[in-house]
Amino acid sequence: MNAEAKKYRWIGTRTVRPDGIDKVTGRATFGADFTLPGALCGLVLRSPHAHALILRKDFSKALAIDGVKAVICSDDLREIPPDEAVVGGQPPNFRDMANNLLAKDKVLYEGHAVAAVAAISEEVARRALEAIEIEYQVLPHVIEVQKAMEPDAPLLHDNLRTQGIDPPPETPSNIAQRVQLGVGDVERGFAEADVILQDEFTTQPVHQGYIEPHACIARFGEDGQAQLWCSSQGHFMVRAYCAKLLFMEIAQIRVTPLEIGGGFGGKTTVYLEPLALLMARISGRPVKMTMSREEVFRATGPASGSYINVRIGATSDGRITAAEAILCYQAGAFEGSPVRLGCMTGFAPYDIPNVRMIGYDVVVNRPKSAAYRAPGAPMAAFATESMLDQLALKLEIDPLALRMKNAARKGTKAAYGPRFNDIGYVETLEAAMSHPHYQSKPGLNQGRGVASGFWFNIGGQSSAGIHVTEDGTVIVNTGNPDIGGSRASMAIMAAEVLGIDINRVRPIISDTGSIGYNDLTGGSRVTFAIGMAVTEAARKLVESLKERAALIWDISLDSVIWKDGSAYGEPGGEVEDERKGKRTGKLKAPPMQLSLHDIAKDAARTGGPLSSSVNINAQGAGPGFGTHICDVEVDRDTGKVTILRYTAIQDVGRAIQPDYVEGQLQGGVAQGIGWALNEEYIYNDEGRLDNPGFLDYRIPVASDLPMIDTVLVEVPNPNHPFGVRGVGEVPIIPPLAAVANAIADATGLRMTDLPISPPRLLAALDNQARSKR
Repeated sequence: MNAEAKKYRWIGTRTVRPDGIDKVTGRATFGADFTLPGALCGLVLRSPHAHALILRKDFSKALAIDGVKAVICSDDLREIPPDEAVVGGQPPNFRDMANNLLAKDKVLYEGHAVAAVAAISEEVARRALEAIEIEYQVLPHVIEVQKAMEPDAPLLHDNLRTQGIDPPPETPSNIAQRVQLGVGDVERGFAEADVILQDEFTTQPVHQGYIEPHACIARFGEDGQAQLWCSSQGHFMVRAYCAKLLFMEIAQIRVTPLEIGGGFGGKTTVYLEPLALLMARISGRPVKMTMSREEVFRATGPASGSYINVRIGATSDGRITAAEAILCYQAGAFEGSPVRLGCMTGFAPYDIPNVRMIGYDVVVNRPKSAAYRAPGAPMAAFATESMLDQLALKLEIDPLALRMKNAARKGTKAAYGPRFNDIGYVETLEAAMSHPHYQSKPGLNQGRGVASGFWFNIGGQSSAGIHVTEDGTVIVNTGNPDIGGSRASMAIMAAEVLGIDINRVRPIISDTGSIGYNDLTGGSRVTFAIGMAVTEAARKLVESLKERAALIWDISLDSVIWKDGSAYGEPGGEVEDERKGKRTGKLKAPPMQLSLHDIAKDAARTGGPLSSSVNINAQGAGPGFGTHICDVEVDRDTGKVTILRYTAIQDVGRAIQPDYVEGQLQGGVAQGIGWALNEEYIYNDEGRLDNPGFLDYRIPVASDLPMIDTVLVEVPNPNHPFGVRGVGEVPIIPPLAAVANAIADATGLRMTDLPISPPRLLAALDNQARSKR
């Protein structure tokens, strides 16, 4: 622990997770665990086709089944006018969202919801689904992003015109948007280069891999007020989306968050919640809906697949003069891939004077893409960091030394606009260079790869309340689902400011009717933004406590200080000093002390309950940087890649609870390794998903991974009271390239298409062997 950290009592300590015991003992209530008396079972009918017109819908047989209480389709959703489809700053397109909930004129991917039923049991609901008659006219489909961009590709939307092109195109296409970011003069930069390299890269859609499926239960009261219990990354988001889609007032819906069994960005939208609400209103009964694992894969958003073309130029001594990338991302059936974020992050770790990033958002006949930890950045970094590795090899420069020579520092202007303030990228490179992992040497058929990653982090609208109970216990109320240990972080920050024992703090996640608005849990914002609100609320509470102490003592507020959970006051007068019954003169009175518990006991006679609340729009999120080292061993007979050793180094600002920060890094690495080696959606010629489950969709398990070492570099964010910068996004960004670079080092083969699965790598090794013969 450094000297700066030693001044804190709780910040940086490894406290017990407040929700940990309930979760490891199975007592925690997740989405599928919660139910209500008389709840109906809701199920969804999904399209078997990747692309087809809906010619006819007949629900009469389903409605005739005894026990069926509601059947709905797109006709039951009110039409959202085009001018109301997008409202406010960067929301979703609500017309598209409604069409994704229940298909209107045609289905756009296999698994697209067509209708939903609510019945007295799952068995009755399944019979109702089977009784629904849907007549389709199958249309040509397109799955891959490059094919979807071709002029003669099957069109998903007849009214889709590419945004970001001047003049605007007059004909529709599958390209929803073109974005461009950059700095300097790219062509001049390439003219100054001694070496220019160019390559193409592809990645496949991958699922977030959360263990808990989507689940919710909805109820309508006789007064028209709706209640919803669900697992999501933002219950205020759920409330807002449901109100918009169902034309309800926001105040009519109260959403209670349940524990979340993983999300990673995949639970930042709605799939079941509006359907459950609608059927609860129709039936007059609570409706519970839970996706099967197959439905999760077929109908919820994976991370986008991508095609990326990168060109990079440098001088002979390794100074990068220009970089350019064209990024084409799959959006799924509706526009909205994270291609802009890929453009923002791809070369952000580097101080390159001339950068041009062009991105294309492309619709294809797949489920609508969703966020997945640092959305858009892992694919971009796979391409750019692979090119950095190729450049280091070409120039015969150590790959970390090349990165250090071009590293972004304080004052560097990023290609997407801002100048960096206090950042710790150089420190991560220094830590990597000096780490025993990097000092060791790989063995036979082994290789080492390095890669870096960047995420800008965000703040946003945040609310927090702190309340003192009659016995002096402190309740911390926030409004963000706890995904990565944020309850513990909030308790730690509150305890630190109040100077009390951490065991006297109880963090609670409140429903939408019990606390002010909060943006969702995503973008690595919660510990930064909500922590800022909690810290400010705690400071306000300290001022209230000092005021109460001054009132009790009848002294001025200026005479009261707060330290170690107590108020201390200096009395104004003097007292007689008596020793052994003899008066010896006048002495200043000793300081007075009142603990938080003492002040709480007297709250009723000093002004009433003690509490404070804060509502902010947090600004100043510090960007995060990481550098990873990966060692692999390649079995040339099978193509199997074994991860031998992995070290993740990251500037975390300040680790509020180091265990959870380390866990974030290790989890991101595990997911990135899966993305690099095995994970992908596999579609057949009819556009149907062939691996909709964890048996065939191969995520890493414990036996696939070594112990992942972590190094926490702490360069405090000056915009946060405790120096916090978000940590959850960065760790998933470098692994794709780090693994690929390690395989290239071990085999001499540059694999540019992910995943590098055993069959793909074995085929490449066989080709390599044949070319040598």
